[in-house]
Amino acid sequence: NSPVRPRVARPFSVVVAIDFGTTSSGYAFSFTEDPETIHMMRRWEGGDPGVANQKSPTCLLLTPDLRFHSFGFAARDSYHDLDPEEARHWLYFDKFKMKIHSTSDLTMETELESVSGRRVPAIEVFAHALRFFREHVLKEVKDQSSSVLEGNEVRWVITVPAVWRQPAKQFMREAAYLAGLVTPDSPDQLLIALEPEAASLYCRKLHLHQVIDLSQRPIINGLDVEGSHPFDSSFRQAREQLRRARHSRTFLVESGTGELWSEMQTGDRYIVADCGGGTVDLTVHQIEQPQGTLKELYKASGGPYGAVGVDLAFEAMLCQIFGADFIESFKAKRPAAWVDLTIAFEARKRTAAPGRANSLNISLPFSFIDFYKRHRGQSVETALRKSNMNFIKWSSQGMLRLSAEAMNQLFQPTINNIIKHVENLMQKEEVKDVRFLFLVGGFAESPMLQRAAQNALGRNCRIIIPHDVGLTILKGAVLFGLDPTVVRVRRCPLTYGVGVLNRFVEGRHPRDKLLIKDGREWCTDILDRFVSVDQSVALGEVVRRSYTPARMGQRKIIINIYCSDTDDITYITDPGVRKCGAITLDLLESGAVAASAGDNDKGSAIERREIRTTMQFGDTEIKVTAVDVATGQLVRASIDFLSN
Repeated sequence: NSPVRPRVARPFSVVVAIDFGTTSSGYAFSFTEDPETIHMMRRWEGGDPGVANQKSPTCLLLTPDLRFHSFGFAARDSYHDLDPEEARHWLYFDKFKMKIHSTSDLTMETELESVSGRRVPAIEVFAHALRFFREHVLKEVKDQSSSVLEGNEVRWVITVPAVWRQPAKQFMREAAYLAGLVTPDSPDQLLIALEPEAASLYCRKLHLHQVIDLSQRPIINGLDVEGSHPFDSSFRQAREQLRRARHSRTFLVESGTGELWSEMQTGDRYIVADCGGGTVDLTVHQIEQPQGTLKELYKASGGPYGAVGVDLAFEAMLCQIFGADFIESFKAKRPAAWVDLTIAFEARKRTAAPGRANSLNISLPFSFIDFYKRHRGQSVETALRKSNMNFIKWSSQGMLRLSAEAMNQLFQPTINNIIKHVENLMQKEEVKDVRFLFLVGGFAESPMLQRAAQNALGRNCRIIIPHDVGLTILKGAVLFGLDPTVVRVRRCPLTYGVGVLNRFVEGRHPRDKLLIKDGREWCTDILDRFVSVDQSVALGEVVRRSYTPARMGQRKIIINIYCSDTDDITYITDPGVRKCGAITLDLLESGAVAASAGDNDKGSAIERREIRTTMQFGDTEIKVTAVDVATGQLVRASIDFLSN
């Protein structure tokens, strides 16, 4: 079944995808003349012995004078090795992507706080990280490529959660400009890819031997017995396969769709649940045959329910035992030791599995034990005894012993959120009969999540996990860069529009909206809808509007854009409607500003110049172009969601 879509003319010779994750990041690339081969990034220096992943932790270290020092394992290790007094002046950032998700009024000035409390503009931290990737990637691509690479031959793809709003996507783009990946004059050289979409592209190429099907696990008496051996051994097999797959750095992706889909009929639908470090992102797709294009069936949903939730639960537990004020001051005074403690917890978290009876040990840094004694005048051991948390014990080797029950409690809230979200999605009319659920992303490797998903959702659908589940998005992002037209129809996450004047109709329009202008009665603040929430929008489908300058010699037209989560709105002043961005039409550039109407009085034609504006909502980002109708010249048009 070879795809019958025309090949896109490719000016790029290589596609590079950067999966910029909350907890870990990585890159992969493919040469356009050999698009079936995806090269994964090189092994990183450093790394936890137990975690054979090819991604590196998303953490960044800046010197006291704000210069870039290191990224990933190197940043972790350097921070660890600093003298504690000195470490307080260095800036260490981790899990900083979540800030972009949680900030409601994101701008170029939004700040990030380092572990020790110093603040810097977020855009600079992101740019440092992207710049680091750029250097690494280009070096590696050059090693693999025989010809000399020009900068404009690389197409970059950066992944973001599908639930991210437009400002956050634009923020990533601005950070990439700042990092020098591409210049603002050639925006098409950079694609923003949606994480679950990328995963979906990769999933539809899978073969049966490349996935674990949770429903095919041996089941005893209709129940999967807790800790039953068959279940464990198929996990062990899966782990072994994962381990083997990880040692090979190039992956072959076959053209067409994989045989996993041969048992799925045309028009079959599936959910991709991208369970990452920070967010969980749900997308519902339908495969359109014979082209193999994808159509989104329901708007992206999800939220901040990633694996970080488990770390936060651990931190909350420490606060409960040792006091929140103590934890705060320990973080401020001994930031590097605090980071060590979180890393120790994360490493143990990965080994948590249902049905494991023995406790997990987490070693407390000596400075924690010492600092607590000095601070509180009692030992850590005493604090634990007094806290009445009976499933956490103190071992004489200086370890916190978490019983299986304790670990369960730390996972539960986050896992419940994920399951609840998938269940809600499955109730929706458009999603009712979906029979396949792909679990992808780093958190999908967790047996705790796998078991919970199978128990809660396994009756309604088959749950499928790709082998190299943490790298699914990365590979899919490369596929997206090779052919971004493959997702043909998307759903709008919000209703977008602008405020306009309409003729005032007595009895239909409220009096407080009445405006009298040139002797006519107008109704103000009416929402002119561009697209509605959950509307299907095909790639290349456009919304056109014409705008005229209000006065002679006007240099710019600025049009405010409003958005809303619901569609039952009439006015831009209705509750739930917010101003979210602006379109700027630059009339000066295109010679579209009429200097004067000339001596004769036929100037009216020039005065009422019409700027036809075209907007696209079917892509991963909202795009706008404009043309001066009278002259046919392009007008410089930009759309901005960050300077609100």
